[in-house]
Amino acid sequence: METITYKLNLTSTITALLCLFYITINAQTVKPTVVTKDTTISPVKQLHDVKITGTRPIIKQEADHIVYDLQLDPESKGNSVFGMIPKIPFLTLDGANNMLLKGKSDYKIFINGRPSSMLERNPTEILRSMPASSIQKIEVITNPSSKYDAEGLAGIINIVTTRAIIDGYNGSLNLNTQFPTGGPGLGGAFNIKSGKLGIATYAGAATSRNPGIESSSARTSAGINAITLVQNGQAKSNSRSGYMGTEISYEIDSLNLLSTQLNLNGSSSDGTVTQLSRLFGTSGQNQRYSFTNNNTTKGSGWDAGLNYQLGFKRNKNKLLTFSYRYYQFDNTLNSDVLFYDRLNMSTPDYSQHNVDQYAEQTAQVDYTQQFKGLTLEAGLKGIQRNNDGNSANTSGDDNLFTNTQYVLGAYNSYSFTLKNWGVKAGLRLEETIVNADFLSNASEAHQRYFNLIPSVSLFRKLSAQSSINMGFSQRIKRPGINKLNPFVNRSNPGFETSGNPDLKPSLINAVQIGYSSTKKLSLNVAMDYSFVNNIFIQIAEYNAQTQVTRTTFQNIGKTSGLSANLNISYPLTKIWNMNINGNGGYLCLEAFSNNRPIKVNMFTYNATLSSNYTVADSWRLNASATAVSRNLTTLQGRSNGFIRSSFSLNKDIIKNQLSFAAAVNNPFQRYRENRIETIDVSFFQTNLSRENFRNYSFSLNYKFGKLKEALKKTKRGIKNDDLSN
Repeated sequence: METITYKLNLTSTITALLCLFYITINAQTVKPTVVTKDTTISPVKQLHDVKITGTRPIIKQEADHIVYDLQLDPESKGNSVFGMIPKIPFLTLDGANNMLLKGKSDYKIFINGRPSSMLERNPTEILRSMPASSIQKIEVITNPSSKYDAEGLAGIINIVTTRAIIDGYNGSLNLNTQFPTGGPGLGGAFNIKSGKLGIATYAGAATSRNPGIESSSARTSAGINAITLVQNGQAKSNSRSGYMGTEISYEIDSLNLLSTQLNLNGSSSDGTVTQLSRLFGTSGQNQRYSFTNNNTTKGSGWDAGLNYQLGFKRNKNKLLTFSYRYYQFDNTLNSDVLFYDRLNMSTPDYSQHNVDQYAEQTAQVDYTQQFKGLTLEAGLKGIQRNNDGNSANTSGDDNLFTNTQYVLGAYNSYSFTLKNWGVKAGLRLEETIVNADFLSNASEAHQRYFNLIPSVSLFRKLSAQSSINMGFSQRIKRPGINKLNPFVNRSNPGFETSGNPDLKPSLINAVQIGYSSTKKLSLNVAMDYSFVNNIFIQIAEYNAQTQVTRTTFQNIGKTSGLSANLNISYPLTKIWNMNINGNGGYLCLEAFSNNRPIKVNMFTYNATLSSNYTVADSWRLNASATAVSRNLTTLQGRSNGFIRSSFSLNKDIIKNQLSFAAAVNNPFQRYRENRIETIDVSFFQTNLSRENFRNYSFSLNYKFGKLKEALKKTKRGIKNDDLSN
């Protein structure tokens, strides 16, 4: 379905959404069931989960998502959340250690079903410092229903920290360190419940050291009089980060529940980049210069939310929830660039100061009602985002912008069970308004578009140990401010990058089918087919007159792809288990560059083979190997493939309380060579980088306390999943 565009004013849109919401709430076509004992809504009888391993499975398949229970995986005792990613279905890591969902980088991360400021800006660093032992489970939502915002091509990752609790307390503490890259870290969680009051907290801090990344690049223009630009450099950095989150719930009475959450995070880093650049022509060296860039960055963010859940005395199957969330972050960058060893190069030394400020407010109303075998959900949502940037450069190359975005949404969905079938279906309406002013070059971007987004999920239980699930959904990919901003970044002479204020959103259509089976062999496999028209993608173009490569984004093509995700677990013996997790896909891309058509057909894969062996009750050995294929970086760019490996052991010093873990990553390879080739009719470019690959880590994990009853939460809350990574 293509994007439908209407000229609607803000008042008429809000009025229409309110009418839809009112009609939904007052729909009483089916007589509700009566609950006499429990003061909360009795859940609709659902199909049994498909259990992948044993009576307490690590993996559970549900209609539209997968659940991975970290507490049942012994390897989680000495690992971070980031380190567990290659074992979780649908999740992988690319060559730059970025997390992928179904092979895509467009997704949203939640903590306990809600967005968190700590994962909005730099999720990789936070997940590296977050001990897996403090996490209960990870939910991978591959086919989001209409109650979720429409942004994000791949889906949603929900990290659940809270556990089953009763009056009392429990917690965990983790000490860890990594070297030669990385550094020491501390993380933990603490839960307490007393009567109607429950509090859950988690926090962590870490330092990271990167001793150096060596890089080189060579760009050669096409033609007889070829010009070659050669650059060699090195970068090193030190960083510090910390985070803290808490959730508090208070049950006022049987019909009124109040909950709130607060998340804080901060980071800082300092680094140095050095580079030698030389330009060669047919007559020899035409230009030469070196520069040193000393930089410091600081960032902080926080978010707070309040949720009020109202029950109804006459009908216990109704719930009405009001939610509000405020989120903001500030980033600053200071850099001093000094040029020296010049030949035919006149760019002056300069200092740069960047300030980026972001604020977001969200208000939401959700309504749910359960009938016999049927659950109805409806809601309204409004988001206001403000993003301001101020980049001052002593050379006069400033970047000033202000951006405001409004997203208004309404949804209506239904789910029901019929014998061995489970069905979820719904529609979501969203209107997006963007007003961006780029003051530095007197340009603007004003956009307004309206989307009607359907989603359907089907679940069929074939037997007690097997099932299939199917789904169809549409998702939106909106261009962010960094892709819209036309400011030209010239920090590296010879290369320029910029955004495009004329970028339009892309709409993806996706169909998924999956199969799960258990017994001794646990199997979870899913196939996806997706296609996107008017996709925006990064393009590099070379200007022979200025001898500069310009990279920007354009809506220039369409793409389709078929992919498969596979997770297999098999116990070779009672103490030895094997696991395979990964995905593979075939991508077809058609686009235009330099007024000529370009077709890309590429097969990619990312697969991990891991093995766990229990030496004794208190010792466990783990080994894994991951193969990553070459991948697309830009329309004309390709990265090389590689193999990573890991070996670890963990031991229970005090059973279920104190444990120790040690690991070595990539013991057979000290450094890794990253290679990106960009091929175009006007130039050929190769980028190489060399970084530390071998790494060691140690951790100590301690658990204490005992809790059994679930911490009460509102059934609904704000989930701003309309912005993807």
